[in-house]
Amino acid sequence: MIFDKLQNEVDELLSRYPVKRSALLPLLYLAQREEGYVSEPAMKEIATILELTPSQVYETVTFYSMYNLKPIGKFHVQVCRSLMCALVGSDNLVEWIQKKLNISTGQTTEDGDFTLSVVECLGSCGTGPMMQVNDDYYEGLNEEKMGKIFDDLKKTGVSSMKSGPFMFPQVTK
Repeated sequence: MIFDKLQNEVDELLSRYPVKRSALLPLLYLAQREEGYVSEPAMKEIATILELTPSQVYETVTFYSMYNLKPIGKFHVQVCRSLMCALVGSDNLVEWIQKKLNISTGQTTEDGDFTLSVVECLGSCGTGPMMQVNDDYYEGLNEEKMGKIFDDLKKTGVSSMKSGPFMFPQVTK
């Protein structure tokens, strides 16, 4: 079972919520962090832990764009396509990324490094165009910055261009 090796983290998360089902989103995030996506066995295990039906867990996973039902690349590139980002050029950045990585939206590069998604608002409207790569935000993007980000990610797995982490609860180990 996926959560056997994570039992301490699961227990710590559950202790934060007086109503078990309130831990659904953090447990989904934990499952995705471990497997790279939320698998059917993980959904069933979460349902058991939280005393929910598997369909309740599945409904939640499919409602939120931050959860993936199939494996994705090492770097999940999510470009914001909300109105504010579109007005400042997010569509051009998507085209640039598609050419740079030789993939279309929803695809993963042959080497398994990058998956490209276009998503709704990431909550950084004043600093667009922006994207999220895994848990890190990159804001105020242009082609030059994008080139550096992708080169850094490919070479070292990190980029100094990040603005900050996406806000998920940190679990103490």
